[in-house]
Amino acid sequence: MHYKTYKSILSASNGMNIYRGCTHGCIYCDSRSLCYQFDHVFEDIEVKQNAPEILDDELRRRRKPCMISTGSMCDPYLPLEEELQVTRRCLEVILRRGFGLAILTKSARILRDIDLLAAINAKTKCVAEMTLTTYDDGLCKILEPNVSTTSERFDALCRLRDAGVPTVVWLSPLLPFITDTRENLLGLLDYCVRAGVRGVVHFGVGMTLRDGDREYFYAALDRHFPGMKRRYIEKFGNAYECRSDNDAELTALLRSECAKHGILCGEREVFAYMRDFPEPRAPEQLTLF
Repeated sequence: MHYKTYKSILSASNGMNIYRGCTHGCIYCDSRSLCYQFDHVFEDIEVKQNAPEILDDELRRRRKPCMISTGSMCDPYLPLEEELQVTRRCLEVILRRGFGLAILTKSARILRDIDLLAAINAKTKCVAEMTLTTYDDGLCKILEPNVSTTSERFDALCRLRDAGVPTVVWLSPLLPFITDTRENLLGLLDYCVRAGVRGVVHFGVGMTLRDGDREYFYAALDRHFPGMKRRYIEKFGNAYECRSDNDAELTALLRSECAKHGILCGEREVFAYMRDFPEPRAPEQLTLF
């Protein structure tokens, strides 16, 4: 871990990364790709130590409140967050400034901040997002070794629901030859239905591989799935997009199940829901009677 001072934190689309790097060890992690130009070892987490202060300043200067998003690049609930609490302090800023929040994680540590998430949602809007890739906890510990198991994430989704915080699940990636099965998808969707999620983010059945990410993934395949790397090389070569042969069948199944249970699943619809900032609530009018 090392610290760095930043001058800004919000992107043009109001997204932010509180940390840079990750220790979850997910074998498929796109954030490892060389195109993101990390100038430090990926597991040597860069902490934006002044994140709450610069976020407060940037929100103060915004003309009107909107949704703030975090977690798409680097998880806001890494193990070191337990001690540093940089994410929590940023949530306190968002609540105080009257902005909304869309926060993505793979960690049940999000439950530590359930009080702030519920308070933000009561005041404006908060959407808690959770990534699920396999319903099998044993396989999960291979694919995502240093993070909450899928069943722990399911429990977190249920507790967020019970606290009145709407949730969205990212079913991504579904790995060709490993998790791209009907059984796995139905198991994940069962979790989504039981947790009462509002939407499912789905980019098709498959994954992406780029320089930096590909080498890490292939090394993990050699350790855990002997012979699998050869299947990937023969099927996909150096392609960026690795689409499963089961994509059409499983995507149709996903859409059918989501429609049956009233879950948003179109990429455009789900992202529109997460970006939409509610109109300010009108104060209740007093009456003499």
